[in-house]
Amino acid sequence: MSASAVFILDVKGKPLISRNYKGDVAMSEIEHFMPLLMQREEEGALAPLLSHGRVHFLWIKHSNLYLVATTLKNANASLVYSFLYKTVEVFSEYFKELEEESIRDNFVIVYELLDELMDFGFPQTMDSKILQEYITQQGNKLVTGKSRVPPTVTNAVSWRSEGLKYKKNEVFIDVIESVNLLVNANGSVLLSEIVGTIKLKVFLSGMPELRLGLNDRVLFELTGLSGSKNKSVELEDVKFHQCVRLSRFDNDRTISFIPPDGDFELMSYRLSTQVKPLIWIESVIEKFSHSRVEIMVKAKGQFKKQSVANGVEISVPVPSDADSPRFKTSVGSAKYVPEKNVVIWSIKSFPGGKEYLMRAHFGLPSVEKEEVEGRPPIGVKFEIPYFTVSGIQVRYMKIIEKSGYQALPWVRYITQSGDYQLRTS
Repeated sequence: MSASAVFILDVKGKPLISRNYKGDVAMSEIEHFMPLLMQREEEGALAPLLSHGRVHFLWIKHSNLYLVATTLKNANASLVYSFLYKTVEVFSEYFKELEEESIRDNFVIVYELLDELMDFGFPQTMDSKILQEYITQQGNKLVTGKSRVPPTVTNAVSWRSEGLKYKKNEVFIDVIESVNLLVNANGSVLLSEIVGTIKLKVFLSGMPELRLGLNDRVLFELTGLSGSKNKSVELEDVKFHQCVRLSRFDNDRTISFIPPDGDFELMSYRLSTQVKPLIWIESVIEKFSHSRVEIMVKAKGQFKKQSVANGVEISVPVPSDADSPRFKTSVGSAKYVPEKNVVIWSIKSFPGGKEYLMRAHFGLPSVEKEEVEGRPPIGVKFEIPYFTVSGIQVRYMKIIEKSGYQALPWVRYITQSGDYQLRTS
């Protein structure tokens, strides 16, 4: 079972627009949602599912809006939440920013979209590219004659239109890995994981079938390629776009699919491996009587010398009552951001194996207060092109299309910081 009705409410809980899909829950039930939400918030027991009598409210908040689905039965909650988040995604594609004003300005399109997104409480067409083929933002002209259902909606391949033609057939593959890291004050790694995504930009004619080969450990073991020469990675929590043939992947680990046109995320994965911190930070804080504090930060690139980290930003916390900042850096620039109580040290280009220093001097009206505050961790942002920390590789991309055209696949690797923090003593 799924949703009975869907409501979009403003920040005060007033319904802006709603769609009743099944008629088994009175639309007036939504009046109980906001008082219930506020009561739970005061009690400190706020939950994503609220109940009033026999009616259950499944809700999410986005910007200044609440999206609420109501149901009487024991609904598939994960399906309803996926639907609500996907609805936000579709509306954002249409209106750029999803907020109260964009709903008020586009009532007709919102109603049309709610009609197409769900039918009798079950999600239907959720792909914004397909929806944009027949729900447009231009003014509607009256056209007499038979209404035509877009063929894409009724196709077996609902995510790709037929008859696409390109002069140059190309596929761009981006392998992007985010490193989440938490290091304690002693220098030992408490948490480290890699979250990866493979994104594609597809400009291919016709209805091609693509086969992507990775250095996947399970595949290597199946095909007898595993050995010292072939470096492989063990992928966990793999999630695929709906276009991937899952049965094929389960059988022989082949990633086979007919791709949507343009940009999309093919897959995501996670690796819980011990990651050596790519940028290592050491900090020393010295206090002088009751008047000033000196912070020395040393940053070291612990990745290959041929790689370069771009757009490095190191956020160093400082006492909230610090003033009169002075900085000295061996490279890059430092600036004080008083509203966040941090110094941001920016380094445009940071080659592997290099070491840089930054010194900061601050005046302090009182030193005692800082002891009570505690000290937040140092945060690091960076991006390293042409490099993956896990060692994942695209071994091949086969493009098969009945007309037999030649297509060029291009691959780019990027490693970037995710939640990357180093605690200070």
